[in-house]
Amino acid sequence: MIRAYASVRILGTSSEVGYDLSTVARDMHLLTEQMELLTDGPLDVAAHDIGAWIGYAWAAEWPADIGRLALYDAALPGITPPAAPGIPTEAANRRTWHFGFNRLGDLPEMLVEGRERLYLDWLFKAKLRDTSAITPADLDEYTRVFSAPGAARAGFAYYRALFNEGGLAQNHARAKRRLTIPVMAWGASDGVGDILLRSVASITDNAAGGTIENCGHYIPEEAPKLVAQQLAEFFAI
Repeated sequence: MIRAYASVRILGTSSEVGYDLSTVARDMHLLTEQMELLTDGPLDVAAHDIGAWIGYAWAAEWPADIGRLALYDAALPGITPPAAPGIPTEAANRRTWHFGFNRLGDLPEMLVEGRERLYLDWLFKAKLRDTSAITPADLDEYTRVFSAPGAARAGFAYYRALFNEGGLAQNHARAKRRLTIPVMAWGASDGVGDILLRSVASITDNAAGGTIENCGHYIPEEAPKLVAQQLAEFFAI
């Protein structure tokens, strides 16, 4: 499962260079080559949240690498239609406020440094339906990793690199090259819902999925048995 929260590429700088999706997709491609993972054919890839951004870009730019792609609870910026203008509802603002915050230059680092646990705990509770799905031990580990030098800046850099004219244009251009592989797309009822499937259906002719009911954004944590079943069935096709 591709996750990107703890990735560290550039330490101690304000640059988002290296975090655009084309570069990250190339990194994934080169990693598979270095580890000789494609010897027996293309990979089956599952990805969640920012990982879904990366998984899609990887499949679009290196189509021989991936045979089947499973995406969980994310919009695809530059492909998914933007939210309606105006003030969001309280529930929508609670789930999405960090998109604007994370892309600000330097301010997130200044406010979050030394408060990483508070920041992460608030995000988890805001996006979980079942708040017990992230345990105190889980939060300890997320905090440990996110508090490492450069880790928070690296996490914010994904937002800075994507949510600008260049990043959105990259994704918009990718959408002109339709995926030919099977793609499974599931959103959470308390997350993006069927937005992900509708977005995927616009860029491939082989899309399946839908909405997982009574579930928050962190689907792998809240519905692990269901996710395992879905992936086992999808990848066994």
